[in-house]
Amino acid sequence: MRTARVPAMVNAHSHAFQLDLRGVGERPSRAGGSSGERPSGAGGPAEDDFWSWRTEMYRLAAGHDPDSMHEVGLRAYGQMAAAGYGAVGEFHYVHHQPDGTPYPEPNVMAIALARAAVGCGLQIVLLPAAYHRGGPGRAPAAGQVRFCDPSVEVFLERVDGLREWASGRDGVSVGVAAHSVRAVPADWLAAIARYGDEHGLVRHVHAAEQRQELAECQAEHGCSPIELLERTGFLGPRTSVVHAIHVSEHDVELLAGSDSLVVTCPTTEGNLGDGCLPGLRYRDAGVRLAIGTDEQVRIDPFEELRELETLARREGQTRSALLAAAGGDLWGQVAHNGRASLGLDDDAGTIELNLEHPDLATVPERDLGLALATCASAAVVSAGVGVGR
Repeated sequence: MRTARVPAMVNAHSHAFQLDLRGVGERPSRAGGSSGERPSGAGGPAEDDFWSWRTEMYRLAAGHDPDSMHEVGLRAYGQMAAAGYGAVGEFHYVHHQPDGTPYPEPNVMAIALARAAVGCGLQIVLLPAAYHRGGPGRAPAAGQVRFCDPSVEVFLERVDGLREWASGRDGVSVGVAAHSVRAVPADWLAAIARYGDEHGLVRHVHAAEQRQELAECQAEHGCSPIELLERTGFLGPRTSVVHAIHVSEHDVELLAGSDSLVVTCPTTEGNLGDGCLPGLRYRDAGVRLAIGTDEQVRIDPFEELRELETLARREGQTRSALLAAAGGDLWGQVAHNGRASLGLDDDAGTIELNLEHPDLATVPERDLGLALATCASAAVVSAGVGVGR
């Protein structure tokens, strides 16, 4: 069998537990939220969109305990390793018991995921995410209370504990995250940014995913989410902004000028109807792009990469898009950016590809990089990181 080895891809944004939303998350006509969780103006109760999907996600999160979190982690990370991922950034916010009471070991849910990833042969960067409220002026809804902390100081104390647990453990490291500009006030963003700077940690945040989010941020802060991140010192070369779809030219300038990364999750953003990443605008501004699986509707880095490239081509009605700008090696460029997003100095390993698989059988070896971004799938992986070795 003819084979080739390439760098393992990096999954820079994962919510492992959402694997079990497959199918269930597509049920139509769900209630649009409760206890004030659905923002005003986000649509009627019969409207099926991001906000109604989020209610289903809360139901799923409510049923997890440390054992079930470890089990779903094994399933999700096992699929990632087999599909060609070598490292994962786990954006983790299911912190406490369902009523919001901390577990006796406050980081037990994150630790369960770390052990699952290592067991599957993946490097994992735990990204504990701060969560405090349901939105501007709204207390957390019932489905959110287990995500929340009473103060940023309490949250950062737990991050300290997780970093201590991970210290010296092979394959495990820790960054820090704010869930979103909806879920924390501005002073939390500033505190988390300072903490990240003091400890040299990568920091992540969801931002500019939904237009309603932009409207609420404008109403509360008089600016866009990206502008708020810049104002609070959150942007920077160790910062990854997840999604960053609905952005102005000024937002793009701020991301580029701060050397922040953007983590795009094309299959999730398509599934949730979020919108399309302005990939060509980011290319022209020099913003680094990484990819993630997010809700796990698909676990296939080749599919994420193909959607990223295809959407950029459609955006510009051109075939000279991200792949061309990467010199024909978009796979290698995005894997490199993913390592930067997670603060991984070393590589994430390599994967072995079956060049005789029908996806690649007729591809000249000199064109392999072009094929990985346009016509390959996870089925071409004959030996993933942690798989078959």
